[in-house]
Amino acid sequence: MESLTFPVRLNRYLAHKGYSTRRGADELIEKGLVTINGNIAKIGDKVTEKDVVAVSPKVAKQDELRHRYIAYYKPRGVSTDTQKEGENIKMATPALRGLFPLGRLDKESRGLLILTNDGRLTDRILSPDRAHEKEYLVKVDKPVSDAFIRHLERGIMIEGYKTKPARARRAGETIFNITLTEGKRHQIRRMCTAEGYQVLELTRIRVMNVTLGDLKEGGYRPITDTELATLKKSIGL
Repeated sequence: MESLTFPVRLNRYLAHKGYSTRRGADELIEKGLVTINGNIAKIGDKVTEKDVVAVSPKVAKQDELRHRYIAYYKPRGVSTDTQKEGENIKMATPALRGLFPLGRLDKESRGLLILTNDGRLTDRILSPDRAHEKEYLVKVDKPVSDAFIRHLERGIMIEGYKTKPARARRAGETIFNITLTEGKRHQIRRMCTAEGYQVLELTRIRVMNVTLGDLKEGGYRPITDTELATLKKSIGL
């Protein structure tokens, strides 16, 4: 997402903050729904970093009604790739038609996916520059050693690429917990393979502040209230 250079036109500022397109922002301004430092804004106004820009709560309410945010527990065997044959996420969740997953979770893994129809979240969450946390619980085929945990935390070479530092800890004899800030394809499985381990079970339990909670496999719940507000604030919406 492009950065802003101040002073900047108000409609561009509002679009950057995710309220609408620039044209939609002009409509909000024309309707008197935007203020700058407490004063009703006008088309063509510019703002600086010090200005306080506020949008009517009516707009936020309309946004809540238009967009949906769902925490979904993807079962093992369900693909997030809707172009491939076999059971995919659209077939598994017909009640959630019109929503798309933010990111991937390979077919053999289970766990948390955020589903939404709000395209503003895509780049803000998935861009490699964002470094948002994703947490996993992993079961492997032999006892987890201290050396293995240290290597996970420091980074492991996989096919010429060294993974970024992570947080990891043992959670059982053959189980460990790991938090990543990147998402290379099959990254955890490849990291384990490089260290001589085979992944038996892999479950994503958290994306940023959103957790699986009490969800069962195949279940879902709306992301609302404080949880949604925290998620949006962390990505600049």
